[in-house]
Amino acid sequence: MKVASFSQRRFDAAKLQKINLFETERFFLDVYCLEPGQAQKAHAHAGSDKVYAVLEGAVHARVSGEEQEVRAGQAVLAPAGSEHGIENRSGARAAVLVLMAPRPL
Repeated sequence: MKVASFSQRRFDAAKLQKINLFETERFFLDVYCLEPGQAQKAHAHAGSDKVYAVLEGAVHARVSGEEQEVRAGQAVLAPAGSEHGIENRSGARAAVLVLMAPRPL
């Protein structure tokens, strides 16, 4: 049995960091760590849903052209086929739990 901690963090001034907690053929669960100003570029997955759950700080989430600030304790769904991404526009670090199913090939 694998046990993972949501408290894992790794930040890098050069780029957003992704820490994989679990991955199977059907899904993945990561922690994304964003310094101020870092972003995940908008993209889409035709057959996969993605959930961004903010653990620390705040990010701006974009889903299908809509944009909203998402703070610690909140989550947003990016349904399959929708263009989505996140950006840390704050002056503090942000950590986001990211679940995607099914896992893209």
